[in-house]
Amino acid sequence: MAEPADQFAIRVSDLVVGFGRQTVLDHLSLDVRKGEILGLVGASGGGKSVLMRTIIGLIPRRSGRIEVMGVEIGQTHDHKTQTAAGRWGILFQQGALFSSLTVRQNVQFPLRESLELSETLMDEVANAKLEMVGLSPEDGDKFPSQLSGGMTKRVALARALALDPAIVFLDEPTSGLDPIAAGDFDSLIKTLQKTLGLTVFMVTHDLASLNTVCDRVAALADGKIVAIGPMSALLRSEHPWVRAYFHGKRSQMLQPKAS
Repeated sequence: MAEPADQFAIRVSDLVVGFGRQTVLDHLSLDVRKGEILGLVGASGGGKSVLMRTIIGLIPRRSGRIEVMGVEIGQTHDHKTQTAAGRWGILFQQGALFSSLTVRQNVQFPLRESLELSETLMDEVANAKLEMVGLSPEDGDKFPSQLSGGMTKRVALARALALDPAIVFLDEPTSGLDPIAAGDFDSLIKTLQKTLGLTVFMVTHDLASLNTVCDRVAALADGKIVAIGPMSALLRSEHPWVRAYFHGKRSQMLQPKAS
C-alpha cells in the first residue's frame, strides 16, 4: 500500500542532473519521510553531494520533479526554491564557517539575512542554539581558527538550526573527526532529531553513523537509488556495489558476531 503523500518531507522523482556530456543522476527517485534520519551512501564522486545540492537549489537539473514539505520547487534561484529554503538548514562538509566572524556571528548570519531582530534578541537566539549543540555562550566569542574539528561541526550545526528548520541537510557531518568525536556528534544529531522532530537528510560514508543513527539508508550507484531501507535490508541487498560496500573488510562492525 502506497504511503500518503503528506508523510514525506522530500520527494524526488525522475531526476536527471549532469555536467556537459556526463550524466551524474540518471532518472533518480527518492522519498524521505517526515521525522526520519535518512542516510545517503554511495561511491566517492558518485553523486551524493550533487543530489543534496540539487534538492536545495545549488545545482540545476536537466529534468525531474522535487517537492519539499509538499511544495514543488523550481530550478536554482527560483522564487519557490528561495521560499522553500526557509524550511531547511544546511551543514556543509568541513563546516564552511566564515573565518572573519566570531562563532556567535556565524550562528547569527541566517537571522540577519532573513529576520529583523534587535541585537539583544539575536544574541539570545545564538546563545540558545550554541547551548542546544553542547557549547557555551562563552564559546560564541571565539573565532573559527580557535575551534577543534568537533567544535567547528557543532557551530555549523547551530547555524543550520538558527531559523528552526523542519529539515536539516548534513554533508559528511563526521568527516575529519576522530571516532570519539564522531560518536558524540552522531548522538547529538539523534537527540536533536528526537527533541525537535527534525527530518534529517545525511550524506555520509561513515559506516558507524549509518548503523547507529539512521532510520533508513539509501544507496546511490549508477546514478540511481539501487537500495533503500533499514540497515538490515541493505545488508541483504544483492546489488554488487551495495554488497561490496556493506560486506567489505571495513564493514565487519555491521555483521552479527558469532556466539
